[in-house]
Amino acid sequence: MGYEAQKRGGADATRRAPQATATGGGLNALNFGDEESDEDFAYEDLPEEPEPLEDEDEVLDDINRLLAETKAEGPQGEDSDWPKVQQRPQVLDDFYRNFLLKYNMKRSLEAFQAEWYELQQSGKLMNQEIEAVPDIYTQNHGMQQDVVQLRDEVEKARVLAAKAKDSWDKFRKERDFHRMHHRRVVQEKNKLIVDLKRLKKHYEQYEPTLTELRHKFEVANKEKMLMRLERDRFLSKAESLQKQLSQVAVDADPAMGSKDLTEVVDHSRRMMKQAPWPSDDRTNPYSNSNFEAARVADMKKFQTFKGHMGAVSRIAFHPKIPVIATASDDHTWKMWSLPEGQLVLSGEGHKDWISGIAFHPRGSLVATTSGDCTVKVWDVAKEKCKHTLTDHNQAVWACAFHDLGDWLVTCSMDQTVRAFDMQSMRCRQTLRGHVDSVNYVTFQPYANTLLTASGDKTVSLWDLRSGLCVQTFYGHANACNQAVFNLRGDTVASCDSDGVVKLWDVRVVSQFTEIETGQHPANAATFDRAGKVIAIASGDASIKTFDLEERRFVANLEGHEDSVQDVLFEPQNSKYLISASSDASFMMWQ
Repeated sequence: MGYEAQKRGGADATRRAPQATATGGGLNALNFGDEESDEDFAYEDLPEEPEPLEDEDEVLDDINRLLAETKAEGPQGEDSDWPKVQQRPQVLDDFYRNFLLKYNMKRSLEAFQAEWYELQQSGKLMNQEIEAVPDIYTQNHGMQQDVVQLRDEVEKARVLAAKAKDSWDKFRKERDFHRMHHRRVVQEKNKLIVDLKRLKKHYEQYEPTLTELRHKFEVANKEKMLMRLERDRFLSKAESLQKQLSQVAVDADPAMGSKDLTEVVDHSRRMMKQAPWPSDDRTNPYSNSNFEAARVADMKKFQTFKGHMGAVSRIAFHPKIPVIATASDDHTWKMWSLPEGQLVLSGEGHKDWISGIAFHPRGSLVATTSGDCTVKVWDVAKEKCKHTLTDHNQAVWACAFHDLGDWLVTCSMDQTVRAFDMQSMRCRQTLRGHVDSVNYVTFQPYANTLLTASGDKTVSLWDLRSGLCVQTFYGHANACNQAVFNLRGDTVASCDSDGVVKLWDVRVVSQFTEIETGQHPANAATFDRAGKVIAIASGDASIKTFDLEERRFVANLEGHEDSVQDVLFEPQNSKYLISASSDASFMMWQ
């Protein structure tokens, strides 16, 4: 009775359900029926204690039996009725909707939905045929995505393969290059090894001869030194005997005529004629002077003079007139008038290159040093060689006159400096202490101190009177080519073969400035009259000027074609500069 009432109530609800009418444009509004009210529905009372169903009669008190039944109902192999997890196929209309949404086709989606619902309501669509997307399409779609992905991977692999091929070609070329380079190096190494073995074998043949010659040379030097000592001893003995003879002659014959006595005395005086040692109490007249610095920044090449057949190694200014003297490797020295550059005098007589030249303070004599181990003194007025000094046993590098004119000092490759008396033309002092060639020597202005630069990387000060080394300056890493004083005599500039110029304060015996001119040697240096500017002759064919007050480079004078060997400022007022070069010329900068 109750079930039938519920069935009728369900039918009435079906009649009151909203009805949807389809039109050509889509779905219309839903219509709800209001004819019947809920108040007219007749409800039936259910019994308070309904009868239990048949399934509820089962008793669940036996748990063991329940477990046994559960195990019995379990899977019995592969053909059991247990549910399997499967992927639900995609519905066809959902596929179309997803497709249209994917490509943002909104109007097509609205038209599809309207027509789809219309056909579905009219019953024209068969659910069995349109329920799922065909498997072949799904497979094609998945395979198409796989193909696109594989194509992308193939393209990336192609790019990587191209890069790998380029890298391989590059590495192969580098491998071939290094392999050929290694073969060439091995060949050169083998060739050098063969040459070294051959030279070693050749040297071993001459080694006994060289040892014998070295021993003979040392013995000859010792014998020569002993002979010189014997000569000096015999000369002093002869002078004392001459004095005794004169005294005996006067005592033995008191009636000797005055004329004969005068001749004996004159002869004795000639034998005893020697220049006195310079006094130590003299002062430098320029010690407190202040001159204008040379304007090297404005200097340009004024004129080039070519008068030698070889390199011009040294230049010197005449102390009184505008004349300059040049020494050359062509075995000659010459004097030139300035600024015209006309040849005044030419001297020939050395048998080897001339390394140094210096004017006597009075300008009447010229001293030259040469590679033939001699020093020559020339008389400018008579245009001939006056004396030849042969005391050195190796090449002589430089010479200098004392400001009083009574002394001439020379330096040599034999590691000595010799002081010659200009009156007796004898060596009165030999300075020993350097362990390598002495490359340059000069006097401190208006003093008795000598300055030497040596190949043993040192610069030394010497006392002329005692012949002792007063001070040695250490610091150069290579052979020193030259060392000069400024006009005040309180600063020394030394240059070496590494292109380094060091400035030393003589008063405190210390270095205060270092100038690096480059990789080429610094052959010479000179101060201007004020001592504020220094010019450096460099091996790179240029002249480098440096301001000592501001400690900066001023100008680089370029014009020579080969290494610059010497440089000098004009001594009166430093208006111009003269440089000598290995290109067989000297230039005037103004």
